[in-house]
Amino acid sequence: MDLEEAAQGFAALGSESRLQVVLTLVKAGRSGLTVGDILERTGMAASTLAHHLKFLTSAGLILQEKAGRSVINRAAFDHLEGLASYILQECCADESACAALCAAREETVE
Repeated sequence: MDLEEAAQGFAALGSESRLQVVLTLVKAGRSGLTVGDILERTGMAASTLAHHLKFLTSAGLILQEKAGRSVINRAAFDHLEGLASYILQECCADESACAALCAAREETVE
């Protein structure tokens, strides 16, 4: 992931409403949610949600798939993990004690 792609992803998450949508989809897991389900869980207006879904999709943070008459929205977990890794890749690079702590934390995650 390069700086421009990371900046676009973080900018997309820079809205409280869009962050709420992404967190809702993360909580839902890999099965995702329909637009109606997201509306119900977030309480957003349909037109507002449509705008945020379009923005998040263009940033690559959510994936949409047509399923009959519905559209299933899923968190793009690989992309979200890439953003998290990007922001933490230089974790404590200037502090040797902290760097060891970060390395240990990475080992427990794997």
